This record gives sequence, C-alpha cells and structure tokens, in this order.
Amino acid sequence: MNQGSRVAAGLLAAVLLSAGTALAQGPAATPTPAPVLAIGDTLPPFDAEGLDGATQHMDYKKGSATVLLFFLSGCPTCHKMIPEWNRAYERKPKGLEVKGVLLDREPPGFFMATPVSFPVLRAPGGEFSRTFKIYRVPMTVRVGPGGKVQDVGFGIVDPIRLGEIFRP
Repeated sequence: MNQGSRVAAGLLAAVLLSAGTALAQGPAATPTPAPVLAIGDTLPPFDAEGLDGATQHMDYKKGSATVLLFFLSGCPTCHKMIPEWNRAYERKPKGLEVKGVLLDREPPGFFMATPVSFPVLRAPGGEFSRTFKIYRVPMTVRVGPGGKVQDVGFGIVDPIRLGEIFRP
C-alpha cells in the first residue's frame, strides 16, 4: 500500500468512526444553542479598565439608562458599526451614559486608525462574555436602572433602530 492509499484509508476510517459515534449518540448529540441576551435579563455591575489604564466601576444608576457597545478590534462588522455608534453618541440625549466594551486586546495603533467618540472599557476577562451572554458582535444594548436590559441590537444596526436604542 503506497503513502496516498494509507492516508485515504486513514481518512475513511476516521469518517466512518465519527459517523458511527454520532449514530450511537442519537438526537441528544445535537449542540445546545448559545444563550442570547434578551430584553428583561439583568446585567451585573462590573469593574473594567479604561483606555487610560484607570479602573472604572460600571453600574446602572436609578433614573437613567446606559447603552453598552460590545465589539472586537478584529471584527470587520464591528469596524463598520463604529462610525454609526460615533454618530449616535454625538447626538445622544443628555443623561444617557454610553460605554464601548472592547472584548479583545487591540493591536497597536488600533484607536488611531479607528477613531471612537465614545468612552471605551476593556472587558475584564473571558468569563465576562459568558456572564453577559455575548456570543456575537457587534452588539448594542440599552440597560435601565438596576441592570435590566431594555433593548438589544445585534450586528449592523441601521441608524433609525440605533436612534430607538439611544432614545432619551
């Protein structure tokens, strides 16, 4: 048996083995979908480092709303959303708090190449994304007093919809 035949036989055996395992496991083997952040969920307060290196406490004050903008520096869709978030931030109503939450470590020069108008915090570790049910980005979340989620926008959010999330 030549090298190519041995590789093909090995691949065939692996495919048959995995197919047999899947059949043996039955329907219970289907993956469970990731939980999705929804209106009515409650987000906990958190501490995170700002771009200036200072730790900031993020909580949700009584009588006001907060908009959290979750993104990754390496996400092309997030790069498309940042200018929209900048425009919404510049038009935001008085009293609305807005914070960007960077979920990864940005490469050198990222914020020079991708300017942001809104303040940005660095997410405090991997557990943060699971706690906040962040499994897709970009994500725009309006949070009311006590951390109650009032609105959620996933992916590219059009300017009209963004205006609804940034409402007074």
